[in-house]
Amino acid sequence: MIKTPFLSKEKANEIIKKYPTPFHIYDEKGIRQNAENMKKAFSWNKGFKEYFAVKATPNPFLINILREYGCGCDCSSATELMLAKAIGATGDDIMFSSNDTPIDEFKYCNELGGIINLDDITHIDAVEKACGALPKKMSCRYNPGGVFQITNSIMDNPGNAKYGMTGAQIFEAFKIMKEKGVEEFGIHSFLCSNTVTNKYYPTLAKLLFQLAVNLRDKLDVNITFINLSGGVGIPYTPDQEPNDIIEIGQGVRDVYEEILVPAGMGNISIYTEMGRFMMGPYGALITTAINEKHTHKEYIGVDACAANLMRPAIYGAYHHITVLGKENERPTHVYDITGSLCENCDKFAINRRLPEIKIGDILYIHDTGAHGFSMGYNYNGKLRSAELLLCENGDVKLIRRAETPKDYFSTFDCFDIYKNLISE
Repeated sequence: MIKTPFLSKEKANEIIKKYPTPFHIYDEKGIRQNAENMKKAFSWNKGFKEYFAVKATPNPFLINILREYGCGCDCSSATELMLAKAIGATGDDIMFSSNDTPIDEFKYCNELGGIINLDDITHIDAVEKACGALPKKMSCRYNPGGVFQITNSIMDNPGNAKYGMTGAQIFEAFKIMKEKGVEEFGIHSFLCSNTVTNKYYPTLAKLLFQLAVNLRDKLDVNITFINLSGGVGIPYTPDQEPNDIIEIGQGVRDVYEEILVPAGMGNISIYTEMGRFMMGPYGALITTAINEKHTHKEYIGVDACAANLMRPAIYGAYHHITVLGKENERPTHVYDITGSLCENCDKFAINRRLPEIKIGDILYIHDTGAHGFSMGYNYNGKLRSAELLLCENGDVKLIRRAETPKDYFSTFDCFDIYKNLISE
């Protein structure tokens, strides 16, 4: 597979005249097409809803694009709930899935009418205390433990994950919740991250569908939705084949009709909570080469750093890099592409074969549309970059301005440094 930028060198140069690098930019056309495909893949399920994982890309302009296709908001904190409210998402448009949750956040979600998805059985009492009574519709997060695998491939180790309830706990939780007045139940589970296989969702769905039938049969509870959460990934490396969402949707349908329909549960809605799949390939970090260093290795220093994209620094994650304007040149040089943080892990690429890079070249770092800008931070006094939207008609829209020193110092408002900046 060839990774093709959605931004040309000419367009990048045009944008940089107004918005200097580094910046994150998103492709509206790609986002819309992907959302349309997602909706089509699960159109067989009458109640299907995608709850976009706000944590992946918490930008209201982008989330509002997805809301045009019926998407809700998957929130995990009070501020994400506030963002959802600000763009008009309330009631069943909100799924609140958090862990180690402050009690006031349960109360706030309930005030918005959102669906509370419990991570732990002990949270039943917390929700009851926060809300006065349990909401009529609630969900529980399931963790089967052990090692999760598809055929002979080990995907992840849920037994080491802090999320979710055991099988025994979810049965007990549903029993208690029913006694306390819950009328509609949901099941949620997230067993592995960034899977590049069309088999993950159908395999997980089969596990949860069987659990749903057992819970219904043993406890006589009304299960109205099953949330497959996220985990459907994207091909970060050029050698990976992307997931086929149409095939994934059909795979889930097959096990739905195999397990739920014969059990008389063919009215259950399917929910998903995708962040990476919905937005990841449609964002890029644009940065300029500003330094070169020739020591024990060949280094190219850029004006972005791990504060703009921390995944390579903390995970060793691969993000493909294109030198704009040199897409067809041979990768004759081996570089470490580095940022300016006082940390040796601040590298976007290590020993990466690329065309020869000159000072002033523009680097396009692929697949930053999810968990890119959102994981940014201010270490070394670095300021978060702007976010831009490449509109379908070719226009570019500023959807988040770059931070300024005034923003950085604003929480020190009792000190002269902030007062002086404000007065300038």
